[in-house]
Amino acid sequence: MKKLLFITLLGFIACSKPGTDPDNPGGPDPEPNGEQTGTGKGEPGIVGLSGIEAWDKLAATERNRIKAWNTVFMHQSVGGDLEDGAEANGFKFEYFDLAAAPKGLSGNVFSVSNGDPMGKMAEFKKNVIAHQASVKIAIFKFGYADINDTNREDVKAAYKKMIDELRTQVTGIRFVHITPPLIYIVTRDDGNAAKMNVAQWMKDTFKTTDVIYELEEIESNNGACKLGNVLTICDENRSTEACSSKNQGVDAAEGQGHLCEKAATRISKAFLMSIYNAGK
Repeated sequence: MKKLLFITLLGFIACSKPGTDPDNPGGPDPEPNGEQTGTGKGEPGIVGLSGIEAWDKLAATERNRIKAWNTVFMHQSVGGDLEDGAEANGFKFEYFDLAAAPKGLSGNVFSVSNGDPMGKMAEFKKNVIAHQASVKIAIFKFGYADINDTNREDVKAAYKKMIDELRTQVTGIRFVHITPPLIYIVTRDDGNAAKMNVAQWMKDTFKTTDVIYELEEIESNNGACKLGNVLTICDENRSTEACSSKNQGVDAAEGQGHLCEKAATRISKAFLMSIYNAGK
């Protein structure tokens, strides 16, 4: 009888892979407390306005999983608003740079100026490569001054090249692409049409492999706010005297697109949902 039990036990061990959850084959390994904190296969696709409600519906244990995922987020201005909003929801982005590796949710501001998308992409790639042994999810965000009718095709080509190279060089990396942020326009378009063009290109190019955070859809309330056929950031989402950006001040009457602190708190939920989808 003892011999039979020993053989049965050996068979069970042989059929079980170490570090694999038998109740969740192919999923992330369980932590000692039974919670799932590691990354899984992820779910490519577009996260827009519905991502706000989707995040609210997640169990706290699921939301908290993203805190353990080494994520790098590089940005300027509006990206700071998203970080502030995430922190207001209990998900703070810690500082990282070339010397300091990401530990969980980590962010940094580009050293190059707004309006220099090529410089930003070079800096982003350099940072991701520097931490390729630890980074799991990479997030690049254009500024609202980076894309216009003159450079949009060059920006697309350079961005695709950067992503392709990182995908090849960094094993298992996940991406969250952010559609370029809108500015507030009341008299004439000043680049939003070009940003819309790049946003559509991002969705067409990456939606089957990665997650796209559709910031333009959210900022414009799914196209409710526009000048003619060109999207604009809605009044309730932009930084004004009545509701300013936490760290970016109050926007000019036209031509900027920072997020009101209250709106940033709400909008960042879909951003957090994008990260969750990339790693779940």
